[in-house]
Amino acid sequence: MAQARELDLVLWGATGFTGALVARYLAEQYANSQLRWALGGRSQKKLEDLRASLPESAQSLDIIIADSHDLDALNTIAARTRVICSTVGPYALHGSTLVEACVAQGTDYCDLTGEPHWIRRMLDAHEVTAQKTGARIVHCCGFDSIPSDIGCWFINERMRELHGQACSEVKLRVRKMSGGVSGGTVASLFNVISEASADRATARVMVHPYSLNPADEQTGPDSAEAKGPSYDPDCNAWITPFVMGAINTKVVRRTNAIGGYPYGDHFRYSEAVNMGAGVKGWLRAVASSVGLGLVLTAARFEFARNLMTRHWLPKPGSGPNEKQREAGFFNLKLIGKLDGNPSIKLTGTVHGKRDPGYGATSRMLAESAVCLAQDKLDVGGGFWTPASAMAEPLAKRLAEHADVTFSLD
Repeated sequence: MAQARELDLVLWGATGFTGALVARYLAEQYANSQLRWALGGRSQKKLEDLRASLPESAQSLDIIIADSHDLDALNTIAARTRVICSTVGPYALHGSTLVEACVAQGTDYCDLTGEPHWIRRMLDAHEVTAQKTGARIVHCCGFDSIPSDIGCWFINERMRELHGQACSEVKLRVRKMSGGVSGGTVASLFNVISEASADRATARVMVHPYSLNPADEQTGPDSAEAKGPSYDPDCNAWITPFVMGAINTKVVRRTNAIGGYPYGDHFRYSEAVNMGAGVKGWLRAVASSVGLGLVLTAARFEFARNLMTRHWLPKPGSGPNEKQREAGFFNLKLIGKLDGNPSIKLTGTVHGKRDPGYGATSRMLAESAVCLAQDKLDVGGGFWTPASAMAEPLAKRLAEHADVTFSLD
């Protein structure tokens, strides 16, 4: 990564729902720091309005204007800064040109994407070049997939410290979670479903458990994500699919693969939602699985997507209000196990204050960007995951600044 740049960080897509939250967090958290950052997007007026709404210390921020599909303009922007932090989704529609520019200019990059097919597309197109230019590209720096990826790293590190080896299996189970959804998230999810419905290659990436691994390392013991309820004896509870597991599990497996298999080449990882024990837990698990299945099936059809967007789901640019974001939280359980030694099992917790998708995610993304810009990281150019690029320094930042913690039970 080039050291002599005018700026440390450009927040791209700053006027979107999540972008504005990231902007406010940066303005408040780093008001008295030496962080040199700017607001970027396509609308001068909206960016000026956003800047005016921020604290006094942010009123001198530069505003950078460009279109998300203008490669020449984005190359110029990328050459000015050490890191670009992007909130412009759906990334498959609006994010590819920016990644290309960052790779070409040796500029670090992070985003919030949860779109596996687009990540695969960027890997295939730009990974070799990023390794040459020194650009460190880190996708999935929000609720998907930092709690999962850093959480898995955390429980493996503790297993090594206590028992001398990494876990052979890690499970993540959602204990409790409270939060809302924005129109941007809905648009991204619907675009993924639309592309997967129309293209077999995209559909394969979505269902293949190792599709984000290097091309010649896409095998392992894990199967595709479960589609229905099951009983988990490690939790003594019924579980149901976690909608974000489709991206989170792939990111965790990529971390293991590109790190030289620190968790082992037979490592297993899964995610699910804990629905409770007994008949009530089973009924909740069945209802949740059926409901999720119906929504995802309906979303394959354009008329159904339009109907849901028009009448029930939030519009782009909208999302949970401040009170809802502050009241939200997430509590995730980690279970680490060793094959051949059932008496050894570690359990841990990933806990976050605020709405996971926005209040917490905006902080996780901001701290990821600052970590790339300011912390000494032991990776060069290439496409990384949050844990493979910055596990320990990012975990520290999240605990100190973002109210996201990783702990043993």
